[in-house]
Order: sequence, then structure tokens, then C-alpha cells
Amino acid sequence: MADFTYLLRPKTFDEVVGQEHLCSSEAPLRSLCEGNNLTHSFFYGPPGCGKTTLARIVASVMDLPFYEFNATSLKIEELRKIFNQYENALTKPLIFIDEVHRLAKNQQEVLLPVMEQNSVLVIGASTENPYFSLTAAMRSRSLLFELQTIGVKALEDLLGRTDIVMDDEAKEYLIASSGGDARAMLKLTEVASALKKPITLGLLKSLRPTAQALGSSEAGVHYDLASALIKSIRGSDADAAIYYLARLIEGGEPPEFIARRLVILSSEDVGNANPQALTLCTSAMMSVKQIGYPESRIILAQAVIYLCASPKSNTAYNAINSALEAVRNGEILEIPDAIRPRGSNYLYPHDFGGWVQQKYLSKPFKFVEFKNSGYEAKMGEWMEKVWKKD
Repeated sequence: MADFTYLLRPKTFDEVVGQEHLCSSEAPLRSLCEGNNLTHSFFYGPPGCGKTTLARIVASVMDLPFYEFNATSLKIEELRKIFNQYENALTKPLIFIDEVHRLAKNQQEVLLPVMEQNSVLVIGASTENPYFSLTAAMRSRSLLFELQTIGVKALEDLLGRTDIVMDDEAKEYLIASSGGDARAMLKLTEVASALKKPITLGLLKSLRPTAQALGSSEAGVHYDLASALIKSIRGSDADAAIYYLARLIEGGEPPEFIARRLVILSSEDVGNANPQALTLCTSAMMSVKQIGYPESRIILAQAVIYLCASPKSNTAYNAINSALEAVRNGEILEIPDAIRPRGSNYLYPHDFGGWVQQKYLSKPFKFVEFKNSGYEAKMGEWMEKVWKKD
């Protein structure tokens, strides 16, 4: 069985597909390598986008011995052997560490002295942004480069480098179902060709029944999808919101997490423009906890669509933030005597038909600004009406 992943692995910057911002003749990363000036760097991006390949190309261009490790199994003794081996050498090795976000603090501390002395070149790779997992000392000594998901055109170019024959329908599914992952595309091609049958859509679907998607548990994807869902709901785009909900569900996101985000949004972005939104989302959160997948997808979809179709207001969000800011800035007001537990001259509103003018703050503040949206418009009208009685 032909190993396309190995055979088609790019050996030069010009052979890399889908990462022109890093590998074109004018790209800073390439220029630094070709000038032998690249410092410690970390590559991050989705699976199968070429992080390890790029590290190997860097080692080749800079003519450095290449040592590859995975942070999940890295032993400090192995690193120290390499450091000692090159202690007085005229060249320095390139230490490549995959899954670099999993480096323990003590492992990072072992790397710091040699990074500071530039006696080795450290390159790390991760599907997560390592900025959040590396210590400040590691970050200050390094550059950070993001790799992109490989686009359809680039995957077509890569597939064209094989001698595999398939019809357009099969090719379209092969590329679309790989989710921008070149390794996944080549691996499926490799397995399908080993069957010694015509590569058809049916054959590919028997090997990969559904499209491959990034698992939302990967931190970068997790936050991107959650953000896209929330912002789509806030923008009342039900189709976009349902799509991102589907991505989260298919990526394995727990229904409880999604439901909690919807409960927060129901107050932050819908609020009193539709008070029922909080009730519905709270019910959804309780329901998905008891039911789980696959049925929870329906409950979550109902809540998402309801929120999209609800009038929006962030009055509650703005009001509490303004009040908290006032308190933190030293506005600690004396409570008027009438509304203290044992105060005097308190006017009981119900004795006056439900509302009566009296002082509740010792200094006037305006935190709540009602919006002309949904039910909140009625609330604002009522408040304006009663306070004008004075």
C-alpha cells in the first residue's frame, strides 16, 4: 500500500500547499529561515495542515540536525543528552516538540537556559494556541505562527500529485469530507487505492460515512464555534446559529455546556425584551442534563431558534456593569434612613396604589436605560409613567 502521506510530504517551501502566508518567497518565516535568522518558534493550527512538515523544512533549509519529540512522552533525560552532545559543536540541533501545549512546567524550565543561549533551536507545534499554555518566559523568547485550514483548491493541487484516478463525484466528496485536513485526505486515498477497486463515491462513503470535522474539544475550535454560535444568535441569524450548533454537537461538545451558554445569553442579549427566554433556556438546561444526546439536539435547537427570533436587549448587562463600576470607583452611598430595616418614615407603596415617590438613593444615578425592544418597551413606558407622577 502506497504511503501517500510520506511520499507527498513537501520537502521545500515551494511544495507546501495552503500556507502561502508562511511559505511564499516574501513570507517572513521563509525569509528568516533562508537567512539563517529564525529564532525559537511555535506553530499552531488544525490537524493535517502541515506543522510537522514545516518544521522539517526549516531544519533542511537551515541545515540543522532534526530531533522530533511529543510532549506527552518527552523525557527530560533525552533532552539533556542532546544538549550535552552539541555543547561544544559548531552547529546546533533543531528540537521539534509536537503537542507542545502539553509541556509540563518543569519541562519548559529545562528548555529555558538553552533557548536563552541559542545553543539549540526549539520549534513546537500544537492544535491549540500555545500562548495560553506556555509560560511567559517561553513566550518572550519565541515567535508564534498560525497555520490555516487547507482550502479546497490547495487540497485539489495536492491530490493532483498522486496518480490515483477517480471520478469528479468521488473527488469532490474526498476533499469536502476531509475538513481541510491534508493528512486525512491522503490517508483515505491510500486505503481506498489499496482495495484495488475503482474509487467511487460509494466506496469512499463506505470507508468514511460522514465528513470529518474538527472536534470542538480542541481549545481553539471550541472557543471559535461557541463564539460564532453566540454572535449568530445575537444577530438573529437562525440559520447560522443552527449550523454552529450542529458543529458543536458533531464535535462532541457536551449539551450541558451549550445549554449554559444559552442561559447566559438569554439574560445578556435578550433580557427583558422577552423575559420568557430565560425560563425556556433554564428548562432546556435542566432537560439536556437528564436526557443527553441524541435527543438533546432537538431541545438545544428549539432554544437556539427561540433566542434568534426574540427581540434583543442588553439593558440588564449594561446596568449591572455600570453599577459595579460605580461601586469599584468608590461610590459607597449612605442608605437613606427610610429604607433601613428599622428606619422611620418609610412609605409602603401598596398603600398608595402600588407606587409612591420617595428617596431610595442618597445620590442620583442612572444605571438602567430601557430600550424600545419587545416587552422591555412596555416596562420602560410604565416606569416613565409612574415617575412622571412626581
